[in-house]
Amino acid sequence: MDKPRLAWAITGSGHYIKECLDFMLTLNAVDLYISQAGEEVLKMYGVDLTDVRAVMPVYRDKAASAPPVGHFYKGYYHTFVMAPTTSNTMAKCVLGIADSLVTNLYAQAGKCRVPSIVYPCDIAPEMETTAPSGKVMVYPRRIDLEATEKLRGFEYTTVVESVDELIRVVTKRLQLIDA
Repeated sequence: MDKPRLAWAITGSGHYIKECLDFMLTLNAVDLYISQAGEEVLKMYGVDLTDVRAVMPVYRDKAASAPPVGHFYKGYYHTFVMAPTTSNTMAKCVLGIADSLVTNLYAQAGKCRVPSIVYPCDIAPEMETTAPSGKVMVYPRRIDLEATEKLRGFEYTTVVESVDELIRVVTKRLQLIDA
């Protein structure tokens, strides 16, 4: 490894998933991690993983122990991004549950003091999101909004509220790394 990379995880949320993926594909030195639900959602949105694999490594959630998380202990990653992130993943992260590839990545990033940038799908009581058929209105539950708020207080974690903010925060982080 020449220099640390960025680890990016996609969960089962379709919340502006194409915009997140389009931005991620503009970046260099990225490894993509996909939850089982994330893989299903990418297919629903017409994303061909063959195209993604042509430009970056893609890890799928297939092993119970999530072996790739060991990369954090070797200094392989400088930043972990979860975008977009389901309310289920957010709740597990808040409770410290690391029972999937993505939640384990978040836990290990924190234990290794690697900054995480999280774009949750539930950020406001009333919001527009993307579905495979187009834009729809959703009304996140109080418990989902509470998990988003709680994660804001976690060390080494930045929660963003839009694709534009995700782009700004990731870009700023990469500039710090390259400085």
